[in-house]
Amino acid sequence: MNRNRYPAPPPTWDTAQICLNGHVINRRYESWPTSNSPYCPKCGTATITQCPKCKAKIRSGYVGGMPSLTEEKADPFCLQCGAAYPWTETRLSAAREYIRELDRLNDNEKGILSRSLDDLVRETPQTPVAILRFKRLVSHAGTAAADGLKSILVQVAVESVKRQIWQPTP
Repeated sequence: MNRNRYPAPPPTWDTAQICLNGHVINRRYESWPTSNSPYCPKCGTATITQCPKCKAKIRSGYVGGMPSLTEEKADPFCLQCGAAYPWTETRLSAAREYIRELDRLNDNEKGILSRSLDDLVRETPQTPVAILRFKRLVSHAGTAAADGLKSILVQVAVESVKRQIWQPTP
């Protein structure tokens, strides 16, 4: 006897509201409109609910599901067009500017480190190479440089990067 005669309804996603700096304002923009805000309470920046490039809604959790009680981080890229969201672009730009200020690296090393950033925020075949370069060059730049770049990139770096660069090995 087939108890599942009728297919399950397709998942319905809510929309996330996120400030331009990546602070999650409301994971349930449509279902909990009383939690919406045009500006971020943490940094005062305007909020968005759609990708600036393709205008697709920023996907959040299932409608009807329980929201997480812990603050979730914002996705770095649009699921529809693959473009970096503004908070990802801003963090990459800040990291590149930070790298330009590192006195212990020469211009060639700064260029290599800067070009490696894109593969630290995306899971690509070049990500392991970027991790290796990042670790090598940042070790030359010093602990303060490593800490500064971590504070900029930790919100947008892929999990494998975080594990291999910033979590101590047991």
